[in-house]
Amino acid sequence: MARVGRRDTGAELALRRALHARGFRFRVDRSVLDDRRRRVDIVFGPARVAVFIDGCFWHGCPEHATHPRSNGEFWRAKVEANQARDRDTDRRLQDAGWLVVRVWEHEDPEVAADRIEPLLIERRDGRPRRPNPRL
Repeated sequence: MARVGRRDTGAELALRRALHARGFRFRVDRSVLDDRRRRVDIVFGPARVAVFIDGCFWHGCPEHATHPRSNGEFWRAKVEANQARDRDTDRRLQDAGWLVVRVWEHEDPEVAADRIEPLLIERRDGRPRRPNPRL
């Protein structure tokens, strides 16, 4: 488990490619709070949007979470602590004026980008995006 990377996971790279292809620019693996240990996977600074890509095992995905049989109580407590920290991070970011988006690693990156794009445009422009009648 110690060899599991903290950043640049396959799911994270796929979502970043999808967002970049749509013309969005962002920062990666940044701390936006005073707590330097809490880092955001994808940061859209001017729009104040923080995107987290959560791993199914580490964050307790309701669809795909697995629980090891060996030392099960330890891992259950670990995942619950991660979930509590996620909720606290979300609250702290929202209190600081950030919009928090959480994406599960199993989500299709294009679908996740479809969900994130209108939020970015609205936060950037300050108004909802109108559909293009020519499309």
